Amino acid sequence: MHTERMHGIYSHDMRLTSFTDYTLRTLLHLGSNPGRLVTIQEIADLHSISKNHLMKVVHELGRNGVIETIRGRNGGFRLAHKPEDINIGAVVRQSESDFYMAECFDPGGNPCGLVKACALKGVLTNATSAYLAELDRHTLASLLPEPAPRDGSIPVTFHRKESQAA
Repeated sequence: MHTERMHGIYSHDMRLTSFTDYTLRTLLHLGSNPGRLVTIQEIADLHSISKNHLMKVVHELGRNGVIETIRGRNGGFRLAHKPEDINIGAVVRQSESDFYMAECFDPGGNPCGLVKACALKGVLTNATSAYLAELDRHTLASLLPEPAPRDGSIPVTFHRKESQAA
């Protein structure tokens, strides 16, 4: 977790690896271009990402069955499933190497002398579980912008505030 103090404001961010960031950007681009074959070069240019990094991302997404790849001169890749069937929590779990919040989470790490008296590991475990549970609530479809109407009008969405019981 990254915390910065800037002018009295704290920023609390759970950090994902660059690999997961690129994975999510790739899926968002594919979801915004349904059915169309997309190339690594296209995404690399759009997001200023190294083609080598994207090749690893695309390979992993293909290996996990999230995308389908087509080889050849006119090849590329596209989603293997509908955006509403791609769970963001599952994607993040597949692309992150671990969720060790502290050294004591790593079974191969240095042993901690406080382990018997420390409640921190439990707190961090609960925080990680809550973080992943929030990601599990979302599909790729829920992260995509609404498609523009074919008549050229601008869509307007009104959200009703839920009333709170007193």
